Amino acid sequence: MIRVLLVEKADLLRGALAALLAREDDIEVVAALSGPEQTVTRALSYRPDVVVIDSDGGENGALDTSRELAVRLPECRTLLVTHSVTAGFLRQALALRVAGLIGKNGPSDVLAQGVRKVAAGERFVDPELALLALSSAESPLTPRELEVLRLAADGTPTREIAERLSLSVGTVRNHLNAVSRKTEARNRIDAIRIARESGWL
Repeated sequence: MIRVLLVEKADLLRGALAALLAREDDIEVVAALSGPEQTVTRALSYRPDVVVIDSDGGENGALDTSRELAVRLPECRTLLVTHSVTAGFLRQALALRVAGLIGKNGPSDVLAQGVRKVAAGERFVDPELALLALSSAESPLTPRELEVLRLAADGTPTREIAERLSLSVGTVRNHLNAVSRKTEARNRIDAIRIARESGWL
């Protein structure tokens, strides 16, 4: 029997997913939670084989939870469910060794299929999400531009970026202007958002 802990914010959808999995002879839903806050604590208590997390509306929370589960309960596998996903989020999830990602637009049997695959130690990625990753654009930014943008994304002031990278303040500004131009961003904040969503940061 595959033991599953389900994390879904919406009550109606949580109930539907739990009912869907409960129909399977080899799957048992041991708990259904409304958010990621207590996921790790409950997982440590229930010791599920798979934790299914809806990442919509809280991608960072889903990734943070996946990261913590990998450290504190390495035998448990994580399967993320999403309606839409950015290439950057997909890359981050795969880098964290999330065992599976499935889309909400797929057939209903895909969820059970994904649970079985990841419980067996395999990786399961919905083909539509995989296509998104393959079709995402390569970064147009140079290594130095990315270095400057990473520091800017962390909130580092321009003068401090210049000091850390042994550059002039003018050169740092030129790099940030180049980033905005290449990403067609309105400003630095927009450039950081675009780079993150594209998986370049």
